[in-house]
Amino acid sequence: MTGRNGTGRGRWLALRLVQGLATLFVVSILIFAATQALPGDVARLILGVHATPERLATVREQLGLTQPLYVQYWRWFTGVLHGDFGTSLINGQPVSALLGVRLRNSVTLSAIALVIMLPVSLVVGIAAAQRKDRAVDRSFLGLSMIANATPEFVLGTVLVALLGTNVFKIFPPVSIIPPSHMPWWHPGAMVLPVTTLVIGGVMYLSRLVRVSFIDVLSSEYIQAARLKGLSTARILFKHTLPNALAPAIPAASLVAAFTVGGVVVVEYLFAYPGVGSALVDSVGNRDVPVVQAIVLIIAVTYFLLNLVADVLGNRGSGR
Repeated sequence: MTGRNGTGRGRWLALRLVQGLATLFVVSILIFAATQALPGDVARLILGVHATPERLATVREQLGLTQPLYVQYWRWFTGVLHGDFGTSLINGQPVSALLGVRLRNSVTLSAIALVIMLPVSLVVGIAAAQRKDRAVDRSFLGLSMIANATPEFVLGTVLVALLGTNVFKIFPPVSIIPPSHMPWWHPGAMVLPVTTLVIGGVMYLSRLVRVSFIDVLSSEYIQAARLKGLSTARILFKHTLPNALAPAIPAASLVAAFTVGGVVVVEYLFAYPGVGSALVDSVGNRDVPVVQAIVLIIAVTYFLLNLVADVLGNRGSGR
């Protein structure tokens, strides 16, 4: 029976991978098409407004812009498969080299936010579940609804107004980190970006933890454990926690995926030197190769985290 279940899970995972790769292929086409639709002339951006038509034609030929779009796409796509994201149109450097430090900064920001977010969500969710329908629980539900309905940009702006300006000038409103420095060397500059990500994630995930714990606490085997006279701590940590965490773990992977998307807004708001702020700058400068690389990296990361959530949910459901 176990072997049959294992075979079924293997087939499901293979199918999920094939579907995901097909989706990423379609996403790559959409990314390429969207960047080609950006306004402006790449050749004129490189040479300047005073370039002659002859020079513009030469640059377009060198960049392959005169080739059909499907040829341009395939050249870009095969390059990506070999780890070549192209060359920046602004400074002529390889895109992979430009994004190295930016990716490190973004991964650091997301990782710190998740390390804080997950245990805090667990504690808050358990506390609310144990006080179901009380004032604390009702207040938590109200605050979580407000926080989940508030965009990261608005939430971050409020934090800047409260903690980074004239009200309580505690943390810098702009996250200035030199390229040669590690982000954790400047903890003060990371407080507001991390807090913005953590608040939204905690309010979402802790609600799921709360619901899961309430369901487990009302189950028959927990009631039986109470009738046996087991201590509250033993019931909570030995019987309730393992069963309640099963549905919450896939949700944590989805929260991680949402955090990746929120990083773009948060980095732009706080001028944090990550891929999010680089994406905004590249769109403004029409640096197409950089835009394509960043959007594709975000899409792949989002897909992988969703795949982890699906695998964990599949395992928890016993398929």
